[in-house]
Amino acid sequence: QAQLRESGGGLVQAGGSLRLSCAASGGTFSSYTMGWFRQASGKEREFVARISAGGGVTRYADSVKGRFTISRDNKLNTVYLQMNSLEPEDTAVYYCAAGPSTYYLEQGRSQYWGQGTQVTVSS
Repeated sequence: QAQLRESGGGLVQAGGSLRLSCAASGGTFSSYTMGWFRQASGKEREFVARISAGGGVTRYADSVKGRFTISRDNKLNTVYLQMNSLEPEDTAVYYCAAGPSTYYLEQGRSQYWGQGTQVTVSS
């Protein structure tokens, strides 16, 4: 059974950094677009970043551009989100997503989702 499992969340002060990891198993994730979403308390889930199957193409939400970097290691079936210059507004549960369609992934309708990892940024 295909699964995604996030790790690396935690509590950090504003201006600090965290690196999230998403380990994929049970599927051909090396051929899938993968991405990150987040959902703050009381708000809708929003797109953060995505990366193509080969890792050559990335796209970011304007709110994280220049601060977050998405990458992947297909040998390890893992996608990463390096988050720098964190702000209290980045506080949310972060979810990993994967699927064969970049369009559906960015629309939040991806085939596979992780359980999420909490990121809390204190001011």
